[in-house]
Amino acid sequence: MRKFLIVKLQGAMQAWGGHTFEDYRPSHIFPTRSAVVGLLGSCLGIDRADIQSRTDLNASFELTVRADRRKVQTEQFGQIKEILKMQKITDYHTVLDARTVKGTPRTDAIVSHREYLCDAEFTLALGFRSNAIFSLEKVKAAIQKPYYTPFLGRRSCPIQRPLFENVILAEGAQQALAQIEPKKGTLYSEQMLEGSVPMRIRDIPIQDPVRQFATRTIYILGDKNVFQ
Repeated sequence: MRKFLIVKLQGAMQAWGGHTFEDYRPSHIFPTRSAVVGLLGSCLGIDRADIQSRTDLNASFELTVRADRRKVQTEQFGQIKEILKMQKITDYHTVLDARTVKGTPRTDAIVSHREYLCDAEFTLALGFRSNAIFSLEKVKAAIQKPYYTPFLGRRSCPIQRPLFENVILAEGAQQALAQIEPKKGTLYSEQMLEGSVPMRIRDIPIQDPVRQFATRTIYILGDKNVFQ
């Protein structure tokens, strides 16, 4: 048995960036590892230029994400009416001084298309390693009283509830998440789960001043009973 820090990510809009370069800003349909490291880092007061602290934080925990499936109840009959499904929308902005491939600023304005998730909620299970520089207790205290204002991927995506949910004792992240409502949803785990499917994703922050990322394997486990 081990302890897991449970974090809730809820907000009207969220954006978890995928591979991009200035003019197109896609969003994954679940929080990336680099985004979670950045979120926790802001709560801890880690500056973006503090590469070593960012690296230490990234190495401190294992991550499992659950995309929560929420059900809407009618007030008139008090019965389940429908599943509230996540939606993805695209907005656009004009951007000055955007970067070129060489990293230099452009002289003209560009149109930037940006994706956002609406009606999405996620529950995170963080399992901390025994030699973690940033321990469960330290991160828990930080998300309960953040140093910098946390947001859900972009500054235009504020949180709508406190990040901290609970500390759960369980055999694994899947068992820990099974104790937290709504108890159903798709899992994105760094550990192989029975019946899961592997996928490669490039979202591990590299120890470098330039924002670059390495790849990792995650395991996706859908909830076949979510609509029952």
